[in-house]
Amino acid sequence: MTYSQFHRYRHTQSLRDLFQEKTLTVNDVILPIFIHESLTQKKEIASLPGMFQWSLADLSDEIKSAVDLGIKAVILFGIPSKKDDIGSEADNPNGIIQKAITLIKSIAPHLVVIADTCLCEYTSHGHCGIQKDGHLDNPKTLTRLASIAVSYANAGADMIAPSGMMDGMVLAIREALDHHHYHRVSIMSYSVKYASGLYGPFRDAAGSGDNFKGNRNHHQMNITQSREAILEAEADIQEGADIIMVKPAGTYLDIICKLRDRFNHPIAAYQVSGEYSMLKAAVKAGILDEEKAMIESLAAIKRAGADLIITYYAKQLAKYLSPTLQT
Repeated sequence: MTYSQFHRYRHTQSLRDLFQEKTLTVNDVILPIFIHESLTQKKEIASLPGMFQWSLADLSDEIKSAVDLGIKAVILFGIPSKKDDIGSEADNPNGIIQKAITLIKSIAPHLVVIADTCLCEYTSHGHCGIQKDGHLDNPKTLTRLASIAVSYANAGADMIAPSGMMDGMVLAIREALDHHHYHRVSIMSYSVKYASGLYGPFRDAAGSGDNFKGNRNHHQMNITQSREAILEAEADIQEGADIIMVKPAGTYLDIICKLRDRFNHPIAAYQVSGEYSMLKAAVKAGILDEEKAMIESLAAIKRAGADLIITYYAKQLAKYLSPTLQT
């Protein structure tokens, strides 16, 4: 009688390392950062344990910390002190994100700075686009997004990340960037963003839920859809997206896998606030070992086919991978 001896590959740590198919590194992760224009010092986000809204005054501390840990990229979300119906502050040359980008580039010129590009943090109503008669005005929203993208590029952003799931947003932004000679500024599109119930802590952090009424089902994808994800990603690639993204990540691993099988483009995935906060809550309750849960959740996203992972665990992962950096 013969049978397979899989234990031969596993019975020592060295063997397990030797046959490891996927390896997580600090180069895989992107750190989200929230910058609040009205703050004079950082403020912890209650629903996102360990994460903060940063003031411009102490943002440099977070950037230096990220760079020291070997993190290569950050994605920025701004909370302005003033909001209106059209999100005027989003493309203000002296707006909070524009100032943050300039500051970051003065501290860490080689750090990749990604500017999330949406109106939800900037509008008084909290919706992702311009509203007209209670409905989303897609063409007017595209005009605003193009202007915002150029403003971020002017400030020094390396990458624009349109997140509102507006039809035609990638094309509008690519044409605007190219028109202003920002040919090297890339686009990471939230190509497949679901109308998920896992965004709650983010909306606390970004202030986009303060006066929000209604829902985002009109423009974000139905959680039951998978074939539509292929169409969304294909459209963004044709319009000029350099990177396509799936959001959320952990509950849509099948979608990441489908895109990986279909496209050769780089794929990003966002381990969203709800995914992170659920793990933190389970750890606090003594249910999970945090390091194991963190690694397993991130490894699953990479195994599914993601090249880049936006995660609130970015710094914690970097410390885990480099024990000499642990404090």
